[in-house]
Amino acid sequence: MDIVLVHGAGGTPSTWSGVAPLLRAAGHRVQLVTNPMNSLREDVANTAALLDATTGPVLLVGHSYGGAVITNVGRDERVAGLVYVCAFAPDEGESIQDIIGRYPPAEVSRHMRRGPDGEWFSDHSPEYWAEIGWDVPEDERASFDADSRPSADAIFAEPTGVPAWRHLPAWYLVAAQDKTLRPDTQRDMAARAGATVAEITGSHFTPRVWPRDVADLVERAAASLAGAPR
Repeated sequence: MDIVLVHGAGGTPSTWSGVAPLLRAAGHRVQLVTNPMNSLREDVANTAALLDATTGPVLLVGHSYGGAVITNVGRDERVAGLVYVCAFAPDEGESIQDIIGRYPPAEVSRHMRRGPDGEWFSDHSPEYWAEIGWDVPEDERASFDADSRPSADAIFAEPTGVPAWRHLPAWYLVAAQDKTLRPDTQRDMAARAGATVAEITGSHFTPRVWPRDVADLVERAAASLAGAPR
């Protein structure tokens, strides 16, 4: 099966550096997207263009903000299913800001900063790592900092179109100790989307810290879509 991996806000394909090799070793064709993060609309179009490089049914996998991207890209008829990894799964007309605003602030809000053009980035101070990404090995934190990019406010403010989870099967991996996207928010979105839910103990950095668990859920989703028992 073709699997397209979509990073979150501020991220790059390095988000999936541990996951992609596992999926390829299992025989899947894996595509990694690099989104510009100037607007949700542009990121959706950029990700959808990558589908032209696929050859079969596509399984979309999104981390964090990447969930909003796959929710919209999934309307393409080539997409067979969706996997959300501690990710946003907005409804029609709903933005990420709308979702966040319905819950008490997550701990990461204390570490968010705005640039001169209104873009958002997180301040990766020692306090940030201690509170938000405590489970990321210290020797990996410098590479994460080097890869991080600012994200335009528009990716969080633009509303979603008709969500693909209304007509496609979905899976959701909840990070139970997430300090970036509250676990209760994750569970509520997963339930609304009718997703098959798995849960792991860990932070928002699940793809980096628990790549085997992420790959296992993606493989279960792929097997289900292929009609194979797993």
